[in-house]
Amino acid sequence: MDIETKMELICKPPTEEVLTPEDLRRLLETEEHPIAYNGWEPSGLVHLGTGVICAYKMKDFIQAGIRYKAYLSTWHAWLNNKLGGDLKLIKRAADLFKHSWIALGVPKDKIEFVYSDELYDDLDYWATVIKIAKRLTLARVRRTLEIAGRKDTDARYVSDFLYTPMQVADIFHLQVKICQLGIDQRKANVVAIEEGKNLGFWKPACVHHHLLQGLEKPKVWPIPSGQEKDALSSAKMSKSIPETCIFLYDTPEEIRQKMGRAFCPEKTIEFNPVLDIARHIIFREKETMRIERPAKFGGPVEFQSYNELETSYLQGKLHPQDLKNTMAEELAQILEPVRRYFENNKEAKECLTTVKQAKITR
Repeated sequence: MDIETKMELICKPPTEEVLTPEDLRRLLETEEHPIAYNGWEPSGLVHLGTGVICAYKMKDFIQAGIRYKAYLSTWHAWLNNKLGGDLKLIKRAADLFKHSWIALGVPKDKIEFVYSDELYDDLDYWATVIKIAKRLTLARVRRTLEIAGRKDTDARYVSDFLYTPMQVADIFHLQVKICQLGIDQRKANVVAIEEGKNLGFWKPACVHHHLLQGLEKPKVWPIPSGQEKDALSSAKMSKSIPETCIFLYDTPEEIRQKMGRAFCPEKTIEFNPVLDIARHIIFREKETMRIERPAKFGGPVEFQSYNELETSYLQGKLHPQDLKNTMAEELAQILEPVRRYFENNKEAKECLTTVKQAKITR
């Protein structure tokens, strides 16, 4: 496969940022099958963002010939006190994550699933953690706490400050050349970029993907000027607020109910979670979108691209309820193979039952 095709696949939406395109191209010119990774705290059920969006990028990278490692960061979830700090339950959630991506069509024979339990037995890893920690001031680590879903004022325990050095050490210990994570993990990846060569390693390229918005209305609406970035960060889809996100295992009726309650302001594009899903999932899956509606409201309408849909919605030619009704049916169809997989796979079904019964702490 030529470099241009690889670049196109890697940068394909929902990719939102590449640090930097020049570094990525240089890497692809020198290594045919570099290692990429994404890492997750397995801490509950899998929603559209963690599941569908991440699966898209896994498949893009695999198609581009990249060696992809899906890193299930059980210790990071433990460190962050997810699932009440129950490591046994966290490991069960990690298995659920793995099954979820396979159910979404990620080829299990072409991806390496890595659990942090396996990685952290190696003393060399902890030596790398210490080397990185010696390069970082407390103030600098505080500024990276967004990667753990925290504000910089939330750090109260020594363990809070271990999170960033460990995440950066993961990159080099796993021999990662491309960090492919959500845009909320940017600050840790920038540390790896800035310190890699100083530590005797390398400067990784970073490919950050879009974070889906949660379905609820922002706490402050409309968003005050200058606060857009913070508002978007706090509005991302979160499994700890189940009524504001769609899980891969939701029934069609549950999807309809959640979508029916979703925030979808008329003639408004910004911070509209329904349009966000349409753009990054529906039009990733198909080239056209048909919206059924009664003749008295204009009859069925078909859009050939997301831009067409957005323009029509902005002009008030498409009512929010008509959009939400169609979105619910589209998502139910997209997730049907996942529901079928978990119904027919005994191990996956047991994982799902266990995690559903757990209390999601954060």
